[in-house]
Amino acid sequence: MAYGAVPGAPTASGPAPGAAASGDGSGPEERSGSLRHAFGGLTTRGRSFLAAGLAAVLCAYLLGQDELLRVGVLLGVLPLVCVLVLHRTRHRVAGYRRLSPSRVPARSEARVHLRVDNVSRLPTGLLMLQDRVPYVLGPRPRFVLDRVEPGGRREVSYRVRSDLRGRYPLGPLQLRLTDPFGMCELTRSFSTWDTLTVVPPVEALPPTRSAGRTGGYGEGRQRALALAGDDDVIPRGYRHGDDLRRVHWRSTARYGELMVRREEQPQQARCTVLLDTRRAGYPGSGPDSPFEWAVAGAASVCVHLLERGCSVRLLTDTGAAAPGPENGGFLAENPDTAGLLLDTLAIVEHSNEQGLAGAYEALRGGDAGQPGLLIAFLGALDEEQALTVGRLRQRSDRAVAFLAAPASRPQDGTGQAAGGAAGPPGTPAEPPGSRAALRVLHEAGWTALTGGPGTPLAALWQEAEHASAKGAER
Repeated sequence: MAYGAVPGAPTASGPAPGAAASGDGSGPEERSGSLRHAFGGLTTRGRSFLAAGLAAVLCAYLLGQDELLRVGVLLGVLPLVCVLVLHRTRHRVAGYRRLSPSRVPARSEARVHLRVDNVSRLPTGLLMLQDRVPYVLGPRPRFVLDRVEPGGRREVSYRVRSDLRGRYPLGPLQLRLTDPFGMCELTRSFSTWDTLTVVPPVEALPPTRSAGRTGGYGEGRQRALALAGDDDVIPRGYRHGDDLRRVHWRSTARYGELMVRREEQPQQARCTVLLDTRRAGYPGSGPDSPFEWAVAGAASVCVHLLERGCSVRLLTDTGAAAPGPENGGFLAENPDTAGLLLDTLAIVEHSNEQGLAGAYEALRGGDAGQPGLLIAFLGALDEEQALTVGRLRQRSDRAVAFLAAPASRPQDGTGQAAGGAAGPPGTPAEPPGSRAALRVLHEAGWTALTGGPGTPLAALWQEAEHASAKGAER
């Protein structure tokens, strides 16, 4: 991120080599250019000198001491001169910020690189560099820069870390100037900032055969049979890289632009990921809450399916689809698809819905199409809500549900869960009514498993594959 000059007369400066060119190159935001603000920057030392000078002048006038008058004038004029000099100083300083990386998983660190260039012909004085960051990312970084020679630069860096996903602004950058005697300090801030996106952590999932078996769509359904003659050709617009031998000249003359014969494409697997965001379905909050586990699980599944070549559609309990590039769908061919999807999940919040009727209506609607593989991350369900989820199975080829439990069962030294119930380490605590919800989902044809904080999603993913394979054999 590139910034302009500070303080004094603004100047525009482009990004330095290696700096992100996302800034607008605008000048710093002037708090106040008035002399009154400059006098407001007097330090304790400057105010003390000014008060001592006025007191000395007053005593010299009352006592008739000329020597004391000279001392008083010197003490009083020195801070005033420092204020005027610092106020009239025209430093041209350009600041740059670079995030590495700009998108980071939760509980991982990102490094922020700051660079200050003196683009004027005069050296700067002592500078204090300060960057504004949200308290979630850590303490506010402060750096003291020595005198910067004309054309020189100073580079500093600091680290930020967040356990909570979200989008956090970094900036604006602030510079504090002081005179050599420490009588006055002036602060100037730039007007632009960067954004650090903290996305949910993505867990690597084992490959399965289910992702490639779902129904899809593509140009293959149109069956463009070029060999049958011109009447069977379904042309499309020319794209960069198409073979010129596929140009269909009759359609080109008709539409006035280059048209090529449409080739039969393999059908692309399609998947819908349903994320339950109901506030009532997830007790607790924080990075180790069931809701955060569900969001991270949805992110892991979406990224895994995109890597397998599936088209992924992200849906919430409200019936709203994530704003993807293809009408709410994320296609695997786009290299930025995974990043866009993670950016969407980074800011997802709880909803005030009481049920999942919105998701049911969205999947039942004619515009939703056939969802193919349906994977749901659900909170606590009562029997009525479980029946609603069970009916979603009719609109999919295969359905898998992961119910997020509030916490893992505490284990003693014998491997027994608290209360005497046996279970492997990391077994999620079963919320009230979960057995009835699981029974309803199983009867509706779902592959339903219970997970939660402390439960590896990879193990549940593999278990769901085995359960689906057994069901297919039966």
